[in-house]
Amino acid sequence: MTAEPKDRLIVALDVPDLPAAERLLDDLAGVIAWAKVGLELFNAAGPAAVEAVKSRGLRVFYDGKFHDIPNTVAGAARQAAGMGVDMFNVHAAGGEEMLAAAAQAARESGDERPLVIAVTVLTSIDEDMLREELAVGEPMDDHVIRLARMAQRAGCDGVVASPREIESVKGACGDDFLVVTPGIRPSWAKADDQKRTLGPREAVAAGADYIVVGRPITRADDPRAAAQRVLEEMSS
Repeated sequence: MTAEPKDRLIVALDVPDLPAAERLLDDLAGVIAWAKVGLELFNAAGPAAVEAVKSRGLRVFYDGKFHDIPNTVAGAARQAAGMGVDMFNVHAAGGEEMLAAAAQAARESGDERPLVIAVTVLTSIDEDMLREELAVGEPMDDHVIRLARMAQRAGCDGVVASPREIESVKGACGDDFLVVTPGIRPSWAKADDQKRTLGPREAVAAGADYIVVGRPITRADDPRAAAQRVLEEMSS
């Protein structure tokens, strides 16, 4: 994917209410092109959160992480497309039939359909948790590749994967298969609860199509300056 850093940075609006999101969006005006509406904000404000982003001329990644029976997920996908989001995600762990239902529902929404991205393994999960808590017997890298290949077969546009698995996913699924990468932590930011992290520069160099950055920007004393700093790192 060839694009300017601004078109590859997604700022996560993980805030508790719509006024807080709108303040952030206004602070970041002219600096960003994408914003993520996740579970916290959407449960507080509903579709108004999506409209707040769209009304400012920005693209929306709806981080709804759908995970249910195929019929229910297809319905949710149709509703997400109807809201005008540009990208939404589903859990790959829901299986190939569920992923295919989401991808088909998105395609049926028309030429301006949203991208459908499958979540592989959350970036808060490490190898020990994968093995001991989730009882997955294969290494993290192998498991992520397995899920990515399944998502590709199902017709998804790409996956959400940690920075550590970008190159493996690209190698297994090809350069055109998108990788959206959370767990981005610049050297000047805290890791927080993220375990499989990388910096913006390193993630882009590894092949990330989009990087998602939340707290290092949204909780900075100056979110605008922090976003510009991330963009500079992506360009360097």
